[in-house]
Amino acid sequence: MSKRIEMYLSLILIVLILLFGRFYLSTDMLFFRLIVGVSLGYVLTRAYMGFAGSVNRAYNTGSTRLMRTLMLMFFLTSLFSTAVLFNDDATKFDLWVNPINLGLILGGILFGFGMSFSCCCASGVLTDLASSFPRAMITLLFFCLGVFIGFPIQNTQSWITESWFSTETGTKIGTKGVYFPDLFKFDGMQGYLGAVIFTGILCLIVVYISNLYENKRKTSGTYVGFLSEKVQDFESKKELESREKNIEYTGYYDRLFVKPWDLKTGAFIISGIFVLLMGITKAGWGASTPYGLWFGKLLMVFGVTTDSISSFTEMSAKPFVLPFFEHPINVQNVGIFLGALLYLLSAKIFKKTVSLEWRISPKLGMFYALGGLCMGFGTRLANGCNVGALYTPIANFSLSGWIFLIFLVLGGVIGNTVAKRANI
Repeated sequence: MSKRIEMYLSLILIVLILLFGRFYLSTDMLFFRLIVGVSLGYVLTRAYMGFAGSVNRAYNTGSTRLMRTLMLMFFLTSLFSTAVLFNDDATKFDLWVNPINLGLILGGILFGFGMSFSCCCASGVLTDLASSFPRAMITLLFFCLGVFIGFPIQNTQSWITESWFSTETGTKIGTKGVYFPDLFKFDGMQGYLGAVIFTGILCLIVVYISNLYENKRKTSGTYVGFLSEKVQDFESKKELESREKNIEYTGYYDRLFVKPWDLKTGAFIISGIFVLLMGITKAGWGASTPYGLWFGKLLMVFGVTTDSISSFTEMSAKPFVLPFFEHPINVQNVGIFLGALLYLLSAKIFKKTVSLEWRISPKLGMFYALGGLCMGFGTRLANGCNVGALYTPIANFSLSGWIFLIFLVLGGVIGNTVAKRANI
């Protein structure tokens, strides 16, 4: 496949996405979800971002740049979200103020452990389908299985649904978690000024610890840096040199569609997309729950009845029989895959990228499967994945997101240690 063909295919893909959204999806809101998904997938791929890399890159290369960038993104998103939440009734929103309990802790550890094996997370596996199909497909299949077998535990166990601590808003919306603005009602801005400042302090603490860790790796001589970050640095340096010499470093097309974005650019854009999503849908970004529904639909293809699935999962049969493209998160998740594919084609690197990870040994396949299973099951214990238990709760001023982060990192360290000893 020539680079010119890839460019033309990207144009065709854009047209097909727009036609599909306009004439096949049943509502304008579903069309909006599709565009949001495409945008997220495009940005995540072009900026070489992913939540799993925050731990994996740090452990394997010593670089904490992605972790520090995520803290910037978390703070920006919470700050911008204030424009949506301020002077409104928080209970009108589907806030992800998750409960704080044993499930959150175990789920965080399991999820971090699993993402170290599969090199991705719930949203990352969708972008990886476009670039690393065999690894992503194995991971996704077992991720779906993990979510499915975790449904009955999530839906029946009090150590997952109840919370050790709760504030007024958490109690009202039924999730029973800790909502930061409830703690700062005295600040004269309905608690949001204090919540934003406190979130910023927590972000700075993580940045400080990340810097200490990276400097320690550099001092010990174990810092090697991450390849995509080196590419981003190279592109930025060349662009700066070309401006100083008043020459064109790249052509117009390359600047618009090919040149990788730096991590900070990705953070700003994703923050904006999140707040747009929050303002229009009254809910944040979620990804993992539909994976269990997909597994249920797969079982139905092989003759398992909806009553049996409903009985096992302790759920209504409705989400399992709902047409695929009428579920908003399904549409958004498909959009993430399409957005990643769009960048690879428009940047004319699709063929080059997909050829890198096509062959997988049985040993690697087993670890990818285990990673997917641990992540999927972990999401049910923690009531979400890296977007549903980490990013969205932090953006929604929930204490649960920060607790999940701590145990996610712990699980990631354990998983990467095991992976290193297993030589994978």
